[in-house]
Amino acid sequence: MLAAALPAGAASGDGYGRDHDRGRTVDVQMLSFNDLHGTLEPPQGSSGNVTERQADGTTKAIPAGGVEYLATSLREARKGHRYSVTAAAGDMIGASPMVSGLFHDEPAIEALNDLDLDVSSVGNHEFDEGKTELRRMQYGGCHPVEGCFEPGKEFGGAEFKYLAANVVDDRTKRPMLNPTYIWKKGDVKIGFIGVTLEGTPDIVTADGVKGLTFGDEVETINKYADQLNRQGVKSIVALIHEGGLPASGAYNYDCNVPGAGAGISGAIVDIAKNVSPKVDALVTGHTHQAYACNIPDPAGNSRTVTSAASYGRLYTDTTLTYDRRTKDIVRTPVKAPLVVQKVVNRDQPKAPDLTELIQRWNALAAPIANRPMGYISADIAGRGSTEYEKPLGSVIADAQLEALAPADKGGAQLALMNPGGIRSDLAYKAAGAEGDGVVTYGESYTVQPFTNMMTVVDLTGAQLITALQQQVTGPVNGLSPKILQVSKGFTYTLDTTKAGADRIVVDSVKLNGEAIDPARTYRVAMNEFLAGGGDGFGVLKEHKNKLVGASDLDIFNAYLTGHSSPAAPLAPPAADRITVIK
Repeated sequence: MLAAALPAGAASGDGYGRDHDRGRTVDVQMLSFNDLHGTLEPPQGSSGNVTERQADGTTKAIPAGGVEYLATSLREARKGHRYSVTAAAGDMIGASPMVSGLFHDEPAIEALNDLDLDVSSVGNHEFDEGKTELRRMQYGGCHPVEGCFEPGKEFGGAEFKYLAANVVDDRTKRPMLNPTYIWKKGDVKIGFIGVTLEGTPDIVTADGVKGLTFGDEVETINKYADQLNRQGVKSIVALIHEGGLPASGAYNYDCNVPGAGAGISGAIVDIAKNVSPKVDALVTGHTHQAYACNIPDPAGNSRTVTSAASYGRLYTDTTLTYDRRTKDIVRTPVKAPLVVQKVVNRDQPKAPDLTELIQRWNALAAPIANRPMGYISADIAGRGSTEYEKPLGSVIADAQLEALAPADKGGAQLALMNPGGIRSDLAYKAAGAEGDGVVTYGESYTVQPFTNMMTVVDLTGAQLITALQQQVTGPVNGLSPKILQVSKGFTYTLDTTKAGADRIVVDSVKLNGEAIDPARTYRVAMNEFLAGGGDGFGVLKEHKNKLVGASDLDIFNAYLTGHSSPAAPLAPPAADRITVIK
């Protein structure tokens, strides 16, 4: 398997994975992953591939993911390692496919228990259903409204520790879950600190984070690193649900080009440069990217910063050389832990116990999941699309406009859809028993799992233009543009050769061929997440005259049913709404 090279920090001499039971040092294997999002079955479409860079510079797409394969991979990786710990960097649940999401992610937690996960930070999606539900995920108990999903069986909760060091309960003034976890094996101790991004309230509905305060990642990690040191724990790993953007999408890209962190950008770079030298490795997530970088700590010693893409398609195998005398991980300016990124291939055996788990929950979901909702003539890319204008985003926005355009439904003139809310593709040849081109309820649910209520609001033309500019500006979107998906008839030009707000060509913004009038009021459909200013679109929460409609999922399903049949399936729409200048 190709490794993500760390030229400045590659371990040498002792040999990867060898235990030094009688010597001063011992190799501890740390397996890690992130952003599973309750994806138990192999993800569909291009979201189910990883990109591998070949020796000749070309790239190859490799099908990957699915917890049956992830379990096999992790179990094989642990063989021969007396000291092995498994950690994750958040978003284990939330925005999940139907087989997990329909049951409030109890299946995902069960699967993670079977994967022998030891510890995970919380991510922003752990808060999708609020703090009370997150605590239920940790401690167990049946759902307070829907009860127990399996007769005679109560949900047991996570057997691993969820860490939320920088998430403070406003009532108690303490972290809402444990801030740290100490893993012990014999005389080896490694401390874990878990944080989510400080900006979680910007990307979660207000109800999901009500009563919580999210602290600075660096300040929190440094505080608890000092605390662990006072407890005698010198080896420390930070699990951070915040990430970066490598210069290449290939999982085996070497991001250690000259200059500290030069091969990667994004929020994690500044975090890595400022986290205390007492922390020996950073396991990160959130951006769904794959990287294994070496960003020196403030003392100048090499330190690894890793992320294993998403949906269980990759895992990271890190060797931490533990010094029994100092109780610390061996690091110098030229030596960091050895890191290998490994693909969760689907050409290996499935783990039978995970297969049984999926089958059990699928059987409970089947009466709902297998209902046909519509028909498509080809793949309609959503989450897996790399384009600014995503075909499935256009379909969703059109569905929302059609449902909410009637005067008694809100009188919408256009619709806006956040790209992060599109969680999958619609695949023509999907998994399951249905025929090619059939879209089932389970598949549409996987695309729109949040069940956000739709709203129609008043926005001025000036506010609409500001919203378009906020796609490419601000602390949330400046480095990673979040391009809103727009309904038919709404068009504009995005000039990527410009910087900041100038990327939006204001004169090009039109509705049904007519230039947007900054002084005029427009009726705009969007989900409640966007209406609350989510994803950095602060101007959208300045709306007036809000009308609440049906859920986004109900509207999406109604559109699929009304616009397709076996004889006339829905085709991918043309990309003619956002003109991109490169």
